[in-house]
Amino acid sequence: MSNFSPREIVSELDRHIVGQHDAKRAVAIALRNRWRRLQLDETLREEVMPKNILMIGPTGVGKTEISRRLAKLANAPFLKVEATKFTEVGYVGRDVEQIVRDLVDIGIALVKVEKRKEVQAKAHLAAEQRVLNALVGATASPATRDNFQKKLRAGELDDKEIEVEMKDTSAPTFELPGMPQGQMGVVSIGDIFGKAFSGRTKTKRTTVKDSYDQLIQEEADNLIDQEAIVSEAIRQVENNGIVFLDEIDKICARDGRAGADVSREGVQRDLLPLIEGTTVSTKHGAVKTDHILFIASGAFHVAKPSDLLPELQGRLPIRVELQALTQDDFRRILTDTEASLIKQYVALMGTEDLTLSFTPDAIDAIASIAVQVNSTVENIGARRLQTVMERILDDISFTAPDKGGESVTIDAAYVQRTVGDLARNADLSRFIL
Repeated sequence: MSNFSPREIVSELDRHIVGQHDAKRAVAIALRNRWRRLQLDETLREEVMPKNILMIGPTGVGKTEISRRLAKLANAPFLKVEATKFTEVGYVGRDVEQIVRDLVDIGIALVKVEKRKEVQAKAHLAAEQRVLNALVGATASPATRDNFQKKLRAGELDDKEIEVEMKDTSAPTFELPGMPQGQMGVVSIGDIFGKAFSGRTKTKRTTVKDSYDQLIQEEADNLIDQEAIVSEAIRQVENNGIVFLDEIDKICARDGRAGADVSREGVQRDLLPLIEGTTVSTKHGAVKTDHILFIASGAFHVAKPSDLLPELQGRLPIRVELQALTQDDFRRILTDTEASLIKQYVALMGTEDLTLSFTPDAIDAIASIAVQVNSTVENIGARRLQTVMERILDDISFTAPDKGGESVTIDAAYVQRTVGDLARNADLSRFIL
């Protein structure tokens, strides 16, 4: 769990996301409060509930990105789900408790990666012995093994083909309609019959170099306690888990509407105990949701936050409004962020030995066109930049393999020539940009 201060968290988020200072502050405080809670004594710790957040703002302004970067920063189990995927129990569709089950699977994968790192050195030695057995046989003399081991470590045998016994991970799967809570899903035979299937191996022909990754992974898994991983993952999910509920405005029931709206309101009712705190049974054990942080978001173009059930509004006490992006924001997105679009396209063209550069007036022109199209067609926020950039670089991307060693400079005139007319013609922009 991260012990960054709120100011440090905001500073980290600023490296990747432009603007939206209020939203960054809100999530930074929420994350720091999780660390503060874990410092309290046992009795008081259970009483401190997470302050769930409702983000309100148009599409493409950074709602999802803020949550994703926050989870990465905290190294916490994180799940992004669309609220529209779920339906009320009794209707065909996914059940909201699947959110917690998926989060536990993510938590197990995270913990497993950490535990594998702890036994990496031992696992590497064990994998090396298995490769040596495949090369010279288990009964080879110590002198022969030492000789081959030296060659192996020097990389002289990387391209040599060997046959090794590896775990068979391709257990057959099938769809099981009658799973708990009406949840349809794919089930592995290994999940049902356990060790009888999970212990199966198969002989695989591969090169020495390519065999190492899977062998090290197998040996690491043999060295770590799988039950300890599951219990640690459940603890991480219960205390540090973050769920990002996108499109929550789409499950608001509108007045005078029937049919699907009945199910939408039912999803809100199903979400209530999950966000308030309940115990969900998973195949790995019971998981309490009391301290999982829920960040809900929606554009709220048609519905309003007040259209949500009052109980659900009460469970999302922190409201943050994200602002529409300005031309200056677009300019900063293109140039200032750590993996900005300009850097990405320059690097992509660099793989073809083509040197691509953008003049300052070209960047201004791209930002201006993105704002213009967003205001006349549909405001899709920063995603508009990708559409405009692809249109500008369409010809260059197509012919790049034939221009190795050349340099191409994009200026404002080039930008106007490629997308200027489209941006000015609202009818064309509607279908192309």
